[in-house]
Amino acid sequence: MSSRSQAKTSSPQGDWFSAAIGRTRFVVLIAVIAVLLVAFSLFLQGTWVALETIYETWRDMLLRREQSTTGELAVEFLEVVSTMLKAVVFYIIGVGLYSLFIRPLNLTSALGVETLADLEQKVVSVIVVILGVTFLEHFIRWQEPLETLYFAGALALAGGALVFFQHVHKGQGSDLQQPESKLRARRELFERGNEQREIKERDVQRAEDATQAKLEGRVEGSQGGEG
Repeated sequence: MSSRSQAKTSSPQGDWFSAAIGRTRFVVLIAVIAVLLVAFSLFLQGTWVALETIYETWRDMLLRREQSTTGELAVEFLEVVSTMLKAVVFYIIGVGLYSLFIRPLNLTSALGVETLADLEQKVVSVIVVILGVTFLEHFIRWQEPLETLYFAGALALAGGALVFFQHVHKGQGSDLQQPESKLRARRELFERGNEQREIKERDVQRAEDATQAKLEGRVEGSQGGEG
């Protein structure tokens, strides 16, 4: 009887402490807000630069009868693309952290971001694209070929390391990362306007079956992920 009463008295305290520890996850909201503010700032900055570039280009061509070279225009617009891609990186991180720690969203499920591993994969993919766009800017300028070659080598090392990282961690994402789950999330998001994602029992069962199949070696680790 004494052990039972002791268990009963200790259980509420343990539940209270566990609940308090669990609610510390809301501190992630600070990072989410900060990262999303950075993303919105970059989106606005990219939009402003794009509008300014378009305005100056047409003004010079129509009023001053001056036409910018194709290379200069390409570099300026590639800078806009680079800024937008950087904004996308911060945006994915922000919504990904919110969905992982605060409340699941159909948006992240539609993007295939359901675990930290998925978030890493998406961010690395966009960073590789940013590296390619950055090199394209330098290649179009072609001011100093030797430095461009060195720059290409540095980007190749960095990009190669990131691609190798993706290859090593391929298939280590969420078991819920199923094609049908993505399509269902996209339908809920874009057709019905439901932002919050509902985790149904069939999704949990599917994840359990996929995990058991992997443990038994009946399927590869990458199966059940994004095809």
